[in-house]
Amino acid sequence: MSLKIRLTRGGAKKRPYYRIVVADARSPRDGRFIEKIGAYDPMKAKDSPERVVLDIEKAQAWLAKGAQPTDRVLRFLDAAGIAKRPSRNNPKKAEPGEKAKERAAAKAEKAGASADAEA
Repeated sequence: MSLKIRLTRGGAKKRPYYRIVVADARSPRDGRFIEKIGAYDPMKAKDSPERVVLDIEKAQAWLAKGAQPTDRVLRFLDAAGIAKRPSRNNPKKAEPGEKAKERAAAKAEKAGASADAEA
């Protein structure tokens, strides 16, 4: 059985509230879970101490048992100093796609041709 430490969504429409739980990876997002180890309220201010509430001892125990945290939960664990989240770097993220490059080249060519016609 593969265990995940992940978020389950609660709260009302447009007012999300998440519980941090340990669950079987095969169970649905808001379905059965083994243990609740914390909560996350994204509606609270970023610097609020109640935004992320986490039982650190339980989290460490489940990590020792082999539970894998999801990326969002890994951010919380990293902030709490339990687990290390490797920094990611995608230098190609800001580059325009192929079609956008073609359009830019065509636009530059057109602008260059109209500048030559005026001269």
